[in-house]
Amino acid sequence: MRNAEYSKTTFGKGLDAEALKSVTRVNQLNELAKLLDIESKVLPLVVAISGRVGSETPINCEYSGLRGVIVEETAEQHFLKHNDAGSWIQDSALMLSMSKEVPWYLDDGTDRTFVVGARGASGFALTVGSEVFEESGRSLVRGTLDYLQGLKMLGVKRIERVLPTGTSLSVIGEAVKDDIGTVRIQRPHKGPFYVSPKTIDELIGNLGKWARWYRYASVGLTVFGVFLIAKHAIQYIMERRRRWELQSRVLAAAAKRQGQDSDGSNGKAENGSDSSKRERPIPDLCVICLEQEYNAVFLPCGHMCCCTACSSHLTNCPLCRRRIEQISASIPVKDSCQGTDFLFHPRIRCKILPIAAIAYNWK
Repeated sequence: MRNAEYSKTTFGKGLDAEALKSVTRVNQLNELAKLLDIESKVLPLVVAISGRVGSETPINCEYSGLRGVIVEETAEQHFLKHNDAGSWIQDSALMLSMSKEVPWYLDDGTDRTFVVGARGASGFALTVGSEVFEESGRSLVRGTLDYLQGLKMLGVKRIERVLPTGTSLSVIGEAVKDDIGTVRIQRPHKGPFYVSPKTIDELIGNLGKWARWYRYASVGLTVFGVFLIAKHAIQYIMERRRRWELQSRVLAAAAKRQGQDSDGSNGKAENGSDSSKRERPIPDLCVICLEQEYNAVFLPCGHMCCCTACSSHLTNCPLCRRRIEQISASIPVKDSCQGTDFLFHPRIRCKILPIAAIAYNWK
C-alpha cells in the first residue's frame, strides 16, 4: 500500500510539473485581454502571470499596522490545568478564528488582473504579521474561581496572518472575463492553480525535484519488498530441504536397525509382506546420533529432532536454523485412541508428531 501511495504522489507531482510547462506565459498583463479574446473561444485558457498585490479597499491590520488584502486572526487562551497526578500542565484553547478578504489584483505596471479564490490554491501562504501575548488580569475573585476549577489563566495569544499589499506573486490559473469585461484569474475545472511568491520556473523545478525523490523512494521500497519476499521464500525452501534430508537420515537409520534386528533373530521369518513392513512403527531417532530417541524441545521455535545429549552441543535448530534460547525435555504420553506415542511439553500446548510420521504427512 505504501508503494502505491508513493507512486500516486510521484505521478501527481510529475503531472503538475508537465502541466506547468504547458501553460501560456503572459509577460505583460496588458496582453492578457487580447490573448483571451483569441484563444478562449476554443478551450479554457490557463495562463501564468506575475505582479504585485494591490486593492482599492485594503484592510488595515489592527496589531501589525500592515495593509493587506487577506487577513486571518486567531486568538488562543493559554492556561495551566491541574491533572489527576497533582501537577500543573500547560494547555490552550481556541477562542477566536476570523478571516477577512477584499477584492484584490496583480499589477505589473502595464495593467491589472483580479485573482479569485486564492486561498484554495496550491503554494498559497500568508505572512505572520504580528504575534502578541496578552497576560490575564490579576483579579482576586477571578483567580480564585479559576483555581477552584483546576485552572490558572496565563493569557491570550493573538496571531495575525496577512497578505500585504505590494507583495510579488505568481499566479497560474484560468483566465476569464466577467459580464462587464473585467479579466480575472480563477481555479480551472481541470488544470493547475497556483498562487505563490515563487516564479513559474522555480515551481517547475521544485515539483520535478520532489517527483524524482518520490520516484527513488518508490523504487527503493519496491526493491526492499521483493527482498523480504525472496528472503522468506528462500528460508522456507531451505527449511523444507533440511527437513527432507534429516527425515531421510532417520528413515535410513531406522531401516538399518530393523535389518540388524531381523538378522539377529532366529525365531522370525526372513520374508514379510511389504505392507506389514510399512506398518511397523519407526523409532523417533535423534537426527544427530541416530541412536537415541529425540526428546528435547528447542525454544522458541518448538522443533523436536534431537536427544538431550546432542542438543546440549547445539546453538541453532537443525530444522529452521533459528537460535536456541532454551532446551527443555519433553514428556512421552500414550494416546488412548490410536496407541501412538506423542510428546508433550508444558509450554507447547499442542501434540508434536514424531519426525518419522512427518516424513509421510508433511504438507
